[in-house]
Amino acid sequence: MFEFDQYLGFLAFAAILLTGFWLMIFLMTFVIPYWIGGSIIEALKEKREAKKAQREE
Repeated sequence: MFEFDQYLGFLAFAAILLTGFWLMIFLMTFVIPYWIGGSIIEALKEKREAKKAQREE
């Protein structure tokens, strides 16, 4: 069957795999929408500033 070293190796592999999986889930649910929302807000600010500068000319 399995020896203790193989069991520890499997546990280490499973821990690394699960950590990567949950990190990916976290990034997809929180960080990416935050990044997209921030870029949209910045684009809107730039458009407003461009309109404001055009009116002043």
